Amino acid sequence: MLKQRVITAVVLLALLLPALFMQPVWPFAILTLVLIGAAGWEWARLNGAGSVAPALGVLLALACGAAAWAGWSRSAPALAWWLAALVWVLGGAWSLRGGPAIWPSIPATLRCAVGLVLLWTAWLALANAKSIGVNFILSVFCLVWVADIAAYFGGRALGKRKLAPSISPGKSWEGVWSGMAAALVLALLWVLLDRSMEVDSQSLYTRLTNRLGAVAMGLAVVLLVAMSVVGDLFESLVKRAAGVKDSSGLLPGHGGVLDRVDALLPTFPIALAMASI
Repeated sequence: MLKQRVITAVVLLALLLPALFMQPVWPFAILTLVLIGAAGWEWARLNGAGSVAPALGVLLALACGAAAWAGWSRSAPALAWWLAALVWVLGGAWSLRGGPAIWPSIPATLRCAVGLVLLWTAWLALANAKSIGVNFILSVFCLVWVADIAAYFGGRALGKRKLAPSISPGKSWEGVWSGMAAALVLALLWVLLDRSMEVDSQSLYTRLTNRLGAVAMGLAVVLLVAMSVVGDLFESLVKRAAGVKDSSGLLPGHGGVLDRVDALLPTFPIALAMASI
């Protein structure tokens, strides 16, 4: 199992890193488009689409391609980010409060449609973040990764109060606080590095600090970490409602694409919304 995880991770990094650091946006956009299309197939399967699921994954990929053709992969309307943020905040709170039992009560067509639109918006946000610059997109990626790692170790060392036992029994409030603290430290260090080094673009943290001030930047970081947790819990809720452990077996040792990007799905559109202020 560990060997599979390592091999899969190495292959993914070998594909992702060159695309991320290339100056043109299109290699990264195409790679993430393929992954989001696969995630669309997984989402459709989890929500009762059956034999239609592959077609819905292809449809999602085509929708992403249409957005790129229209020029939105470089500069999408800011309204898209704010609408996605609204859906994630309100819809995430409603679904997590209801738990796994409430999800199947929603018509399957609506569940599939909402998920595909959110995946489309997430891809659009990824492409737009890449067009802003490597430093910017890395600052958002690292926020999610650092918060997740700190939450894991903080939860194991300090975790006593369960966050959402009916959805993800392993997560604790102490883990969430640990993730937020680590992300705040990361943001502070990144702002200092931006000021001392020549970078291709401002990080999200420097943008927010320059435009809104350090306190507002800190609050934004806390919100982004909270929404990354919502994305993680939401995917766990959907899997529990479907009675499966992983979204698919596409990534040996890791499960499916959704299992790896769930925390990124709300974080990137909300980060783009904040950057548009």
